[in-house]
Amino acid sequence: MPFSISKDEIMETIHMVQDENLDIRTITMGVNIQDCRGENGKITGEKIYNKVVKSAGNLVKTGHDIEREYGIPIINKRISVSPVSMVGDGLPADDMIIIGRYLDKAAHEAGVNFIGGFSALVHKGFTAGDKALFEALPETLAQTGSVCASVNVGTTKAGLNMTAIAELGGIIKQTARLTKDKDGVGCAKLVVFCNAVEDNPFMAGAFHGAGEAESVINIGISGPGVVLNAVRKYPRIDLGELANVIKKSAFKITRMGELVGRVASSRLGVPFGIVDLSLAPTPSVGDSVAAILKAMGLEEVGTHGSTAALALLNDAVKKGGAMASSYVGGLSGAFIPVSEDEGMISAVTKGALSFDKLEAMTCVCSVGLDMVAVPGDTPEHTIAAIIADEAAIGMINRKTTAVRIIPAPGKEVGDWVEFGGLLGRAPVMAVNKFSSFDFIERKGRIPAPIHSLNN
Repeated sequence: MPFSISKDEIMETIHMVQDENLDIRTITMGVNIQDCRGENGKITGEKIYNKVVKSAGNLVKTGHDIEREYGIPIINKRISVSPVSMVGDGLPADDMIIIGRYLDKAAHEAGVNFIGGFSALVHKGFTAGDKALFEALPETLAQTGSVCASVNVGTTKAGLNMTAIAELGGIIKQTARLTKDKDGVGCAKLVVFCNAVEDNPFMAGAFHGAGEAESVINIGISGPGVVLNAVRKYPRIDLGELANVIKKSAFKITRMGELVGRVASSRLGVPFGIVDLSLAPTPSVGDSVAAILKAMGLEEVGTHGSTAALALLNDAVKKGGAMASSYVGGLSGAFIPVSEDEGMISAVTKGALSFDKLEAMTCVCSVGLDMVAVPGDTPEHTIAAIIADEAAIGMINRKTTAVRIIPAPGKEVGDWVEFGGLLGRAPVMAVNKFSSFDFIERKGRIPAPIHSLNN
């Protein structure tokens, strides 16, 4: 049966768009570049550039056309590509950096703000391509403006690659040093995953998975304002009833996202992939996940009950999305990035939200420790240990978790980092002062949990 949405449903979203900050956060085209391998970085980069520009050349125009016709804001148009460590396997780090520059050039030519896929999947070990990409990460993130990177260091089935995690502590520190004039912004373009998904449309972690089609359109929706207004309408109902209110809001938001995705797919001649219904906040007032948690009855995010409230929110969002579309995917749920959510920022500055409580809340939200600034002198083994903790949460709980952490050069606890735009600004948070050095130096692999043996 052809997909259809009534005009009444479309009109219902107009109020959400005008008054509740509802938007399509991103329309992301995934492009397979595994057929672009050449004998060196220049040839490979040129092939990638040509294919990406040819495939996504009309993406931005199509997005603008849909915005005008339907009155629905599409904030970002983005591209994801196959993991570069696979495409460039066998090439040295210098060639990987060249490929990164061509990706950046392709992003600018296509008119998108980010291109994801400078990525490696190392959950069970390293290929030659993975090692070269690791070596190239700091320079690539520092020299390019649009290129985003991700590394998958663990899965529930494979366990955790602690050798990779140990190396990433140093890579993140070096990336921060190379972009110190911009508060270490290069680190904001690097996500470290456990249980990474192949169809995530959100940056910085998007890549085009090996199981995907030649190209695909994935949609990322964000509607914290819609859910916030719905919750505020019912200040006294019990939590079971509140979950139903949130589910209904998520249903409506997802229907809008699928409409946009189907239209874009048809016009671009590219298969429709998934709708990622994620409450992804922005620094704008009224576009905050933290504000939803406060509307549920918390004085400040971080107080006791915050994890339970977030668990309810995350689950209700997923259930509402699943009712609305058979193609909900990506990371769908509630994001709690510190720098991108004015309510989270406020909670940190008031002392309500500590690093440890933030980590606890990541057990029940989408992704994990996102856009968290820590002191610039934080040791690399401490950064690695933070990644290991978060990855362990994902591995044990069979969920995607991630870390996007910024050791802000020259900054101390209480200072601020300023990124601007969607990346926002964040207070520098304190980390535990005691060492994890000997633990991280053991390296090797943390074995998969017993419940991974479920074949």
